[in-house]
Amino acid sequence: MKTNNVQSVIKAMKIFEELVYCGEPLSLTRLSEKVGLNISTVHRLVNTLLHLNYVEQNKEGLYKLGLLTYQMAELINRDFDLREVVRPFLEDIVRQFNETSNLVVFENNQVVYLDQVESNNMVRMFASVGSRGPAYCTGAGKMLLSYLNEQELAEYMQETNFVSHTENTFANPGKLKLELLKIKEQGYSLDLEEREIGVRCLSVPIENREGRVLGALSISGPSARMTMEFIMLELLPVLRKKTEKIKEKIR
Repeated sequence: MKTNNVQSVIKAMKIFEELVYCGEPLSLTRLSEKVGLNISTVHRLVNTLLHLNYVEQNKEGLYKLGLLTYQMAELINRDFDLREVVRPFLEDIVRQFNETSNLVVFENNQVVYLDQVESNNMVRMFASVGSRGPAYCTGAGKMLLSYLNEQELAEYMQETNFVSHTENTFANPGKLKLELLKIKEQGYSLDLEEREIGVRCLSVPIENREGRVLGALSISGPSARMTMEFIMLELLPVLRKKTEKIKEKIR
């Protein structure tokens, strides 16, 4: 009996997690397909989640996260602030390399600079905290785009007005898609003067323990200092180590 109860909890959590990570309302049939359970089991467990207000139905009868879930998320967010976790690592990077480091997230098809620690060099790169920019021509932006699923990426491509800021900009959706596949495979992204001539950027993903990408860590500076040798041999190993330590601190 206890084993059956535990299995029911596991199955219910699989359904709940699918609704969380999918990000859109799902039908009973679609839920059943995604979690690999028969419809009658999914229906029984979803009804339990409905009763507990973790899940609700919209007008079309599709299932989505309930109000209680968002209330709980708000409470959790009070204790977990990505900026608070990442800030010391940004400061360490600047102390070590004296180039501007950034914490960047993806929101509404744009990159948002959530936090930044500036270099004290006379010539340095910076963007004000809270500012937004195009994702397709920035190191962090391309890093985050590479983690979108096929539908999300297709919607992004359709909704984005691609502009060639420099001759190096990936303003062609087809070429950008190939670049994103390369980025996902290698685990890092480069902006080689794609938005502004004379500026280069290296970015790596920030993941939680489940492998979900929460944002991107990047370091940017003048191309005269940000040589490919410096980026690949010195910066990349350090940024990768930093994100591994960040992952350990994210609960």
